[in-house]
Amino acid sequence: MKKMASISALALLLSACTTYVATTSPALEPIPGSITYGGQPRTRLTKAPIGSPISHEFRNEFGQRVVERYVIQPDRSLRLVSRRVYRDWLFGDD
Repeated sequence: MKKMASISALALLLSACTTYVATTSPALEPIPGSITYGGQPRTRLTKAPIGSPISHEFRNEFGQRVVERYVIQPDRSLRLVSRRVYRDWLFGDD
């Protein structure tokens, strides 16, 4: 019984180390650090198939890890489809 309680406590502690907020919205706006912040990039992804997903990872102004997901559109522009912000409140870093 003590072993089960220890394992449960450890699992709870580890699951609380890093949390993230996932955002999927049709009105998702780019933030500083996003590929499309300030407009579409000048270079186009000409070899990637239309509909291909692209991931981009960076740190925001608070030092939190941000992972964004884009999809290549028929005109070769990028559409931001999701964003995850990882907030590590226990250690301050991922």
